[in-house]
Amino acid sequence: MGDMVASLDHVFAALGDPTRRAILSMLLEDDMAVTDVADPFEISLAAISKHLAILANAGLISQEKRGRVKWCKLEPDALREASVWMQGFGQFEPVNLDDFERFLAAELSGDLEVEPEDAPAKAPREDTARG
Repeated sequence: MGDMVASLDHVFAALGDPTRRAILSMLLEDDMAVTDVADPFEISLAAISKHLAILANAGLISQEKRGRVKWCKLEPDALREASVWMQGFGQFEPVNLDDFERFLAAELSGDLEVEPEDAPAKAPREDTARG
């Protein structure tokens, strides 16, 4: 189970960045040279290469050298483990990863605007309730 958890951690971490999600969307169309992947972004080729390395380490893409050009290919089965893991929690609507990213950012910063309807009200901590 430890390997699966580590694998899921890499997949979800890779999906947590909008640039990497955009790259995956681009690769849905066809294999692409690294320079072509970098074209639409206003960041350096080195930064794109780092994003591609993260995607490759997560197993979401593969890279191969053809002549002098490095090509990227989407690995469609790479999300299977994550999908199976999420299905264990019941039926899901398609996940909007941008919304999910905003939710995680709000959670991590501690200022989540919308509380789940079924969540109990948070009781004030004793040390702050004495005011």
